[in-house]
Amino acid sequence: MHINANDTQMTPAAQLLWSTWQGNGRIEQLPVTIRPTTRAQGYQVQAEVARLSGQAVMGWKIAATSAAGQKHIGVDGPQAGRMLAERSFDSGAVVPLTGNGMLVAEAEFAFKLGRDLVPRACAYTQQEVLAAVASLHPSIEIPDSRYRDYAVVGEAQLIADNACACYYVLGPATNFDWRSLDLSAHAVCAYVNGEIRGQGTGAAVLGDPRIALTWMVNEISRIGETLHAGQVVTTGTCVVPVPIQPGDQVVVDFGVLGITSARFIA
Repeated sequence: MHINANDTQMTPAAQLLWSTWQGNGRIEQLPVTIRPTTRAQGYQVQAEVARLSGQAVMGWKIAATSAAGQKHIGVDGPQAGRMLAERSFDSGAVVPLTGNGMLVAEAEFAFKLGRDLVPRACAYTQQEVLAAVASLHPSIEIPDSRYRDYAVVGEAQLIADNACACYYVLGPATNFDWRSLDLSAHAVCAYVNGEIRGQGTGAAVLGDPRIALTWMVNEISRIGETLHAGQVVTTGTCVVPVPIQPGDQVVVDFGVLGITSARFIA
């Protein structure tokens, strides 16, 4: 039997995903008897994974913000995932790649909230969302999946698996007046060991990081969750994901908005 919207069978699915994550392992898919089949069920399992981790949720990530990314993993639109506090670092950190199967780094605009955004029936406007933002940060996401082939498991199982969240590096808040910029046209570069490996703009994430942020706020509202002051929302990669290996030093350069770096180890 598949899990229902409020079925406690979401717990075994979350337990399997969390134990797989902790052990740096892989599964083919969740067993049919505990497999989520809708977005709502996927988010329920995801919430239980976060609860089982015992960690605070420091923020939220958005996956599959480009048409190419959606096609790659076989979904029709973006997804939200929780970022766990103990898997989040400041710029300059040393980040482990033990067990990571994706082995890529992503350059992302991140927004830190200055006040809570609570669930509500009507959608938040972009103006309302931006008014709640306290600061903008350049950041690096290091995604991964607990599935051996994440491109074939489908939307609900990907959401259950935290939308491929793994590690995250948050850069310092920019001192530049970012609200005066057209973020859709803003250039971003990614360097590995001093060599440029990726270039893009904010247009890669749903056309504009501010659009992606607004989508995320409304998605989280739809699932009945509050975005809390101090939490971060990272809006998806602006460059094609950059291959990395242990020993690599990655720098993402957001021009006047600042840089963020990380070094990777086995």
